[in-house]
Amino acid sequence: MAPGLFAALAVVLLAMLGIGTRYYVFGDLNVIHSLLSLFFSANLLVCYWEICLFLKRDYIEERTEYWRARQRETGRTPAVEFLLTRVPLRRILAPTVWADVWATYSQIDGSFSDRRTWGFNVDVANGFFTPLPTLVLYTALTLNIMPAVLAGMLGLVLSWQWAYATSVYGVSFFMAGRHRLITRTELLGYVGVLNAPWVLFGLLGMYVSARLILDGDYRVLGY
Repeated sequence: MAPGLFAALAVVLLAMLGIGTRYYVFGDLNVIHSLLSLFFSANLLVCYWEICLFLKRDYIEERTEYWRARQRETGRTPAVEFLLTRVPLRRILAPTVWADVWATYSQIDGSFSDRRTWGFNVDVANGFFTPLPTLVLYTALTLNIMPAVLAGMLGLVLSWQWAYATSVYGVSFFMAGRHRLITRTELLGYVGVLNAPWVLFGLLGMYVSARLILDGDYRVLGY
């Protein structure tokens, strides 16, 4: 199976789990809840990748050089080639497979093959510290099993962290002058599009969380 296909299926299945559970229990759907379900699912997948970033940090440095040489030889885009590579199902969750997420992205931003940088360390922190709170918040917003004020407080902390950390990453990228080393298309596609959800959904999460706290209930999500 291609890693790109597996990643897409994983996000869709995790999102449908929350959306489907809400429909089964409450008999309705809500746009904001569905969007947050999609984002939480993507974040959970990325958290696994970020754990792989820490576990395989030495290997990623080696693979970064491999993909750089391969791009020179073939002219192909490393990220696209990796996402379309055939991987046996028995290995699809192997950290060495997903280490290539970072080795290929390092062709755009070398900070992910350099453990001294903000990008490397903030992503490792997100990978280890946000999966459990994300699952708790995802469950709370789906089943209303937590007082709205507590869910709002948890959501506010998580959402602020996502928006702030990603914004600082963007600033650090430009301050380090890395934008001068890539094309505008690469800047928009890899740095902009791939990182924007953590800022935009962070802002949405802060709005929803504030409403949960101020309203004292889940009406912002249509309950």
